[in-house]
Amino acid sequence: MSRPRDEEGSALVELVWLGILLLVPLLWIVVSVFDVQRGAFGTESAARSAARAYALAPDDASGRERAHAAARQALADQGLDGAPVDVEVSCRGLADCHSGTSVITVRVGSRVDLPLMPDVLGGGAPSFALSSSHTVPIGQYQEITR
Repeated sequence: MSRPRDEEGSALVELVWLGILLLVPLLWIVVSVFDVQRGAFGTESAARSAARAYALAPDDASGRERAHAAARQALADQGLDGAPVDVEVSCRGLADCHSGTSVITVRVGSRVDLPLMPDVLGGGAPSFALSSSHTVPIGQYQEITR
């Protein structure tokens, strides 16, 4: 007669495997959420900084350069140095954004690549698109520089 197989210790092995199988995806989700939140903070800060830089520039041409540089710096401050950045500036119905009583709206778009995803699973790292906008009014009375 054969004795019944002893299952002592198998619960521990099952618990370890189940823990690993559940812990790894949970850890990936938490890290991904933190990266996306960091990107959201960076994009919001980039839009605010770009709008202020554009409004303080003496003209529209230098304003666009300053806005783009300010957006890149704000994203770099959040650790998103290599993230793509798209800066769009618009004014409500005015050709010159720096004329009195105009309202400048800057929209910054970027994306965050989700971490730890190999290219084998889909041909490129998955990413999360982010965008933010900020509006700055230009005052009616401005200093004239000569």
